[in-house]
Amino acid sequence: MTESQRTELTWTADAVPVSARFGDPYYSLRGGLAESRHVFLAGNDLPGRFRTGFRIAELGFGTGLNMLAAHLSWRGSRMPGALAYTGFEAFPMAYDDMKHALAAFPEVHPVAEPLLDAWRSGKTRFSAPGLHVEIVIGDARQTLPLWRNKADAWFLDGFAPARNPELWEPELMLEVARHARPGTTIATYSAAGSVRRALATAGFEVERTCGYGGKRHMTKGKIPL
Repeated sequence: MTESQRTELTWTADAVPVSARFGDPYYSLRGGLAESRHVFLAGNDLPGRFRTGFRIAELGFGTGLNMLAAHLSWRGSRMPGALAYTGFEAFPMAYDDMKHALAAFPEVHPVAEPLLDAWRSGKTRFSAPGLHVEIVIGDARQTLPLWRNKADAWFLDGFAPARNPELWEPELMLEVARHARPGTTIATYSAAGSVRRALATAGFEVERTCGYGGKRHMTKGKIPL
């Protein structure tokens, strides 16, 4: 990845990164790791659905926090083999910013080093015990159609639809569904009606459920078996 691809940030007083491009924080001001677990893990019924060869895909890699939360959950489940993870990111974070953001979450430190080592050296693929990771850099509307795998769970974590509508377009939600299997689940912090309609049109059975922190609702869904 090049310097020109990297995103510009500002920081809150509590050291939460905020995208200067989209004017939106990367995770909840009330706790990023807890939000990851509530929205993306519990929203996808994880770790209960883990099995050997399980694959997660994510729109919006950001700080890598959701991936690290999933890795911790995989390790805690004592599932044999490795979790496969693919993240799609148009505006990758600089190494120093990622390191600074993840420093706020001591619980992920034991699994963060392989990510940080790879990021520092410009690698977008790496493996660690129990984990295989690839980060696809570029506009997901262009890169996802070229991806040759299917996910068992999708994390939809772009910036808010009102600020980053490109990552929630109906055509992109159709691509998400094309890269899913029967039984694949999705979860997102967003409860926007346009997002739920796009997912339903793409073939997901969609449910609005309780959000994290001060957010009343979030969305989860599933491709019917």
